[in-house]
Amino acid sequence: MNKQIVSVIIPVYNCERYLGDAVNSIIKQDYRPLEIIIVDDGSNDGTADIARSYKEVQYIYQPNQGQPVARNKGITAAQGKFIAFLDADDIWMPNKLSIQMDYLNDHPNIGFVVAKRRILIEEGIEKPPWYREHLFENDSVCFNPSVMLVRRSVFEKAGCWNPVFRYGETGEWLTRVKDAGISYAIIHETLLISRVHDQNMTYNLDNIRSEILYALKASVDRNRKNNRMESDNNLDNE
Repeated sequence: MNKQIVSVIIPVYNCERYLGDAVNSIIKQDYRPLEIIIVDDGSNDGTADIARSYKEVQYIYQPNQGQPVARNKGITAAQGKFIAFLDADDIWMPNKLSIQMDYLNDHPNIGFVVAKRRILIEEGIEKPPWYREHLFENDSVCFNPSVMLVRRSVFEKAGCWNPVFRYGETGEWLTRVKDAGISYAIIHETLLISRVHDQNMTYNLDNIRSEILYALKASVDRNRKNNRMESDNNLDNE
């Protein structure tokens, strides 16, 4: 059986400190074939030079518009029917893609998979406001894009990342996936190392919480509208 190509998208903004580690963790994957797409969201540090130093990388530049727009641009450029994301300050375990691809190939009804991650705090920074000791003592399941592997068909059915959401875009996307009736699965293996540093967008959760509340309200409104439409159709058919 011919293996399907996996398209790996790295959205990056001023992350020259970590980008090389992220790219190297993709190159070291034991799964092939894959393509690596870096979408530079208007960086003004050495990000572009690092990205262009890898012959395996397709480099795309855009003026600063945020991670959701960068991820969407990567999806548009991607060749694969399977899409993975890796934030520029995160690192994959070498078997991340092979484990997840095996699962999706064995379960064609599953739209995407997630897994566990290990959180590492950058040396010298204060613990983030959301710090809880158990999160760092034990690897835990998360729904961060860096740990996902997604069928392209999921984006075709539920839509891509909403650029209106600069912080809570993942939570908003997950509500649309749920509302579209798309199934997911959890792989209980640690496949991601996630760095925490003072430049993380998730370092302060206030903005994320407000956007997630907005996304949940939008989900409720969608379901109410769908229920009304279904009820009207049932009345018309009586």
